Amino acid sequence: MALLLNIDTATDQASVCLSLNTDLIQEIKSADQKNHGSFLQPSIQQILQQNNLTIQQIDAVAVTHGPGSYTGLRVGLASAKGICYALQKPLITINTLEVMAWATRWHVSKNLVLGAAYQICPMIDARRMEVFTATYNEALECVSPTTPLILNEQSFENELNKNMMIFSGNGSFKLKNILKNTNAIFVDELHSSASMISIALNKFNSKSFTSLAYSEPYYGKEFYSPASKK
Repeated sequence: MALLLNIDTATDQASVCLSLNTDLIQEIKSADQKNHGSFLQPSIQQILQQNNLTIQQIDAVAVTHGPGSYTGLRVGLASAKGICYALQKPLITINTLEVMAWATRWHVSKNLVLGAAYQICPMIDARRMEVFTATYNEALECVSPTTPLILNEQSFENELNKNMMIFSGNGSFKLKNILKNTNAIFVDELHSSASMISIALNKFNSKSFTSLAYSEPYYGKEFYSPASKK
């Protein structure tokens, strides 16, 4: 039995949930991206109190560690590391795009009937025409790793000539406006901490834990600020 606390503050929507093995106990969400920091700790306390649990009872903490919002990633990972350090519990970090891919596959299985194999391509908006993206097959095995990508009309041309591709995430809207290919399907999927449950449980069972001392957000590319140019 694994009681896991799952935290996602990587993108526009923040959420936290408790899971017991593969079962969702409760989830709390917030769509206010500017207040992920003030949302997280009270929500963790609330979800524990409403289920008559204490923070000491959890077996591990799972958190999306990137790519995503710089501030959101720092908020989520810092909170997860603090809890794990205080309680001497394992830390599980999960790529945000993998969580999005899991949510997309679930959406496809419930809402679409596809007669051919497909790949999943979640995208996180990185401003202008750039996104963070990766590609996964139907088994959620990584086909192409996480990378920043500037989109244009030829994006994924070779892949779409071979496979049907499911695009999702807030970055995919930019591609939808310029890509014309019948093998491209766009879905309005919105992942949350509940989408982490199966991935986190697999990592917990295989003891795929992250070092508290060396864990850091995965930004996908170097952090840029005007001050860094001086």
